Amino acid sequence: MRFFCCNLGCLPLANPVYLKKGEEKRILAGHLWVFSNEIDTGRSPLKEFAPGECVALHTHRNRFLGMAYINPHSLICARIYAYTRRPLDRALLTERISSALKLRTSLYAKPYYRLINSEGDFLPGLVADRYGEILSVQITTAGMEAVKTDLLDVLQNMTGVTGILLQNDNTMRALEQLTAEGEETHGNVPEQWSVYEGEAHFRITHKQSQKTGWFYDQRANRERFKHYVNNQRVLDVCSYAGGWS
Repeated sequence: MRFFCCNLGCLPLANPVYLKKGEEKRILAGHLWVFSNEIDTGRSPLKEFAPGECVALHTHRNRFLGMAYINPHSLICARIYAYTRRPLDRALLTERISSALKLRTSLYAKPYYRLINSEGDFLPGLVADRYGEILSVQITTAGMEAVKTDLLDVLQNMTGVTGILLQNDNTMRALEQLTAEGEETHGNVPEQWSVYEGEAHFRITHKQSQKTGWFYDQRANRERFKHYVNNQRVLDVCSYAGGWS
């Protein structure tokens, strides 16, 4: 095994993956996905890579673009997780989750929010919603599946939650040739959860919920909506859990 040395010590040298000529433009603009038809399969035969394997992404002219994990079976063949040479390991997970947690606690007074938003937090394939002392987590890629044990441990240690619900029944997993595993609980996960948004209090049942349980991205809409319906009786025929939809 070959190694490269840096300020993190000596690390295993990841196999290189080369793009076709000119296919680096979107990556240089900040996009984190690499599609299978953008890879130079003559220099980087996809069948030689294992799903979830960490690779070093290069341009046609051998310019290093970043570290990614690869899945030769998926149309989105590689997902960049770092712009420096480093493995997808516990140290990186700790760094990313710490940054995400710091941002959320600066924005929200109560611990009810989307903690990890996949590529938005530089952790592609991972979504984690927080409901007070509970985390609802989805893993949709082989790269994140490969570090699941460390990932769940870091999430629990950094947030101090009492329970984690892993909801890996998402159909997106099939695109990565991962099995739909249903629910997997770690710690104490009650049947019902509370959600607090401003002055509103909602109750959801995770077995009847969609995805990770709640659409936190509609928080601002629900807050704005109350000004239009104050002291009125309103029928929301697509309410899901009683919120704005």
